[in-house]
Amino acid sequence: MSRWFWAGLLLLAVYLKWPQDRIILGPGTLAPAPPKQTAIQTPKPFNKGNYIISPLAEFEITAKVLSRERYWLDKEADLSPIDFALGWQRMSDEDVLQHLSISQGQRWFRWQADQLSIPHAEISTSAANMHLIPADDRIRAALLAVKQGSIITLEGLLVAVNDANTQWQWRSSLTRSDTGAGACEIIWVTDITQHAP
Repeated sequence: MSRWFWAGLLLLAVYLKWPQDRIILGPGTLAPAPPKQTAIQTPKPFNKGNYIISPLAEFEITAKVLSRERYWLDKEADLSPIDFALGWQRMSDEDVLQHLSISQGQRWFRWQADQLSIPHAEISTSAANMHLIPADDRIRAALLAVKQGSIITLEGLLVAVNDANTQWQWRSSLTRSDTGAGACEIIWVTDITQHAP
């Protein structure tokens, strides 16, 4: 391959990992409530392109954006162009977050700490990686414009996704207490609100 191809690939990699604008709101619990999840009595699957979207629960969350990661190349990017790592309750407090190193990649959210200012279990149950499927172009643009550190409210559905042409499936977690593979929420986002600092 030509050197121009490799130069372009290098520039793309630098762009993807270049620090994005970040909002600093200061200490304090800025998203004090846990997410709201409501059962759907008669869920009705619907289509988006070749995908069948099956609603699992109504979902609303107000949280701090701990990290954001853009995706183009994986299978899921057809539907979900971005993931947010979100924190609520004490995981929305900069006094807590300053002791944590948070990263995302390959649809995972990771954190590390030399010392914990809150219990490990509390971190696990008040922060999560969320795969975001915009319901329309307006929502997509709004999601892509969100900056790390923002306080946002997302409304929509937790969903399962099936590719009508293959055996591929993607299913949301329905609890905030799980970790590891399958623990992420997959949200069909119907509304987003960015709260002013």
